[in-house]
Amino acid sequence: MVTNFRQREILELARKDGKVTVDGLAELYDVTVQTIRRDLSELADSGRLDRVHGGAVIPSGVVNIVYEERRRLNEDGKKSIAMACAEAIPDGASVFMNIGTTTEAVARELLYHENLLVVTNNMNIANSLAANRSCEIILTGGVLRRSDGGLVGMLTAEMIKQFKFDFSVLGCSAIDEDGDLLDFDDQEVLVSRGAIERSRQVMIVAGHDKFTRKAPLTICSLEDVDVLFTDKSPTGKLADDCQQADTDIVVV
Repeated sequence: MVTNFRQREILELARKDGKVTVDGLAELYDVTVQTIRRDLSELADSGRLDRVHGGAVIPSGVVNIVYEERRRLNEDGKKSIAMACAEAIPDGASVFMNIGTTTEAVARELLYHENLLVVTNNMNIANSLAANRSCEIILTGGVLRRSDGGLVGMLTAEMIKQFKFDFSVLGCSAIDEDGDLLDFDDQEVLVSRGAIERSRQVMIVAGHDKFTRKAPLTICSLEDVDVLFTDKSPTGKLADDCQQADTDIVVV
């Protein structure tokens, strides 16, 4: 239960940025860090936030965040990531794009590219790119996941095998400190793996909030990724993993 206006605003900030910090919130509201810690503890006890060192994040683990809520997470960061990724894709390229709110942001930045071939299992991406008349759009078959407009499953994976893409633009639910890209849905993982195998260059678009989240299924490792577009530099072991895997990092 949210007990005061400050806690409601803290939740909105966490949804927008992916994470809130004790010191930042104490300065914002001009209250003591003890007051903020109490707010975060109450929000964590109600299951609305997960406590981490120095702050709190939107909960994750074995169940993904509701899609509409994920749309609101770190919106500014997603737009910046999308602009950088779209700039790296030349006119006339063939591109696969998977399910995700950040890949959807990339699609919106591709509206003025010319002569693209985009294959996607994301109905939202297909609808967005329909406004680009020089873009040929191929929507994969598969089982419709009503929660997010995604098409998943064996039929989707089999169709992807028919293509060789210049680029795959992929989102993920988490990137852990071992350098593994993670997700929640085994059918979606199957599709992402297939796209990686059929792409000349693999681009991952992931906000910094993905560095602190968890998910149970492995898509691939950073060794399979050519470029990681993100809004804050990874630190610690994850930064070392990127360097060892020879994965380029574009920080927007």
